[in-house]
Amino acid sequence: MGNLPVLALRAVLVALLAGSVFVQAVMVPLLAVDLEEAGGDLGHLRVPFVVITLLGIVAAQVVLVCVWRLVTMVRRGTVFSHAAFRYVHIVIGAMVAAALLVFTLGVVLAPGEAVAPGVVLLVGGVGVAVLGVALVVLVLRMLLAQAVARDAEAARMQAELDEVI
Repeated sequence: MGNLPVLALRAVLVALLAGSVFVQAVMVPLLAVDLEEAGGDLGHLRVPFVVITLLGIVAAQVVLVCVWRLVTMVRRGTVFSHAAFRYVHIVIGAMVAAALLVFTLGVVLAPGEAVAPGVVLLVGGVGVAVLGVALVVLVLRMLLAQAVARDAEAARMQAELDEVI
């Protein structure tokens, strides 16, 4: 992979990580204050909504850091190794955790009249979409496993060829 795509992806990752830290530090506390002031039907949702939001942001940050590490491995030419699996497994786990958080948000929003049923259904759809992303990463992990196996086989065959020559 060339330097330009790596630098562009790293710039995007830095922007996303900085934005997530800003949301975590500034926007979520403001949301908590707004929900507290709203009271009424939304008052009881303040704590679970804020906790789920913060945990979701942490899951996204974990994914961003793991992608950064994988991009570093791509730049060094070491991505087709067993060390890459650690980061891929963490990404899959973080995506599954994020999907569970979205489903939990749907469960929190479902009872009562504060939130329309269509919104709860949309939240469930988002949870399915996030779970789908985790499944896509799982399929990509299988492709990585095949590439690592083929790379090891090629190295073994090269070693045998070197012995013959």
